[in-house]
Amino acid sequence: MSIQVKELTKIYGEQKAIDQISFEIKTGEIVGFVGPNGAGKSTTMKILTGFIPPSSGEAKINDLDLIDKSLEIRKHIGYLPENNPLYLDMYVKEYLEFVSGIYKLGNNTCLPAGTAKSRIEEIIAQTGLTIEQKKKIGALSKGYRQRVGLAQALIHDPDILILDEPTSGLDPNQIVEIRNLISQVGKEKTVLLSTHIMQEVEAICDRIIIINKGKIVADDSLEGIYSHTKDKSITIIVEFDKGVNEKQLEGIELVDKVARIDDKNWLIQGLPVRQAGSSTEDIRQHIFKFAVESGLTVLSMQKKEKSLEEVFQELTKQ
Repeated sequence: MSIQVKELTKIYGEQKAIDQISFEIKTGEIVGFVGPNGAGKSTTMKILTGFIPPSSGEAKINDLDLIDKSLEIRKHIGYLPENNPLYLDMYVKEYLEFVSGIYKLGNNTCLPAGTAKSRIEEIIAQTGLTIEQKKKIGALSKGYRQRVGLAQALIHDPDILILDEPTSGLDPNQIVEIRNLISQVGKEKTVLLSTHIMQEVEAICDRIIIINKGKIVADDSLEGIYSHTKDKSITIIVEFDKGVNEKQLEGIELVDKVARIDDKNWLIQGLPVRQAGSSTEDIRQHIFKFAVESGLTVLSMQKKEKSLEEVFQELTKQ
């Protein structure tokens, strides 16, 4: 087990930043850690990387206790903080050489002897910094600075990556490249990824943990996370061959409310199914039944899937 968190709590004065949270992440998993601003994401990441201690609870990295083995654990973690602190007066390659020196690459600690130079060249190419490597970091765009931050997190080939908003400031093409890189390295590493971009979670994560007001409100696969919402209604987009009115559609069984797109196209919201004795009734059956009885033809019918943003909003609303 790569990351184990049990009843972890952090208190600042009278405020609980995180409140008895527990989760586990296995090797090879890419987990999205999402929540509103101030929910406790960055606090959790700072604890897991050894920057701040917890008030109570325990955390283990590769079965090593976070408090007792803090320095040893840091050898196995690559961390990209939210604000991405960099030395702006250093050149890109110079900075990565500096970071590799901190990790003592090639000195029998993180990587085999003689590999520091080749590892720096490899990580520069991997993060798309080849053209910019001879520039000062202060002269780079925000997107390229983010790449430098990701490069320093990867330089020592860590088992675990903890990334706080890794695509912040990147343009759409750069976002795709970084997502592909995270997906690639995530096959062999454990990745905990914080982001506000739900499309990013859907694109690269195997699992999602949603935190709100310091508590975990959902922890599931991308497919299973939708089951955590209280609102089980579905929306059907229907096109008829002739015009209908709102009153007609509201009379269909299982229908809760309707919204007009135009006379022939409607959004119909209601319960997806209802148990009737030994059989199950589906709202779509009732829509078809209404169409036949009204002399209408259903030209198209499509279930409007609930988006991850909608699930997130429902689970984290005040």
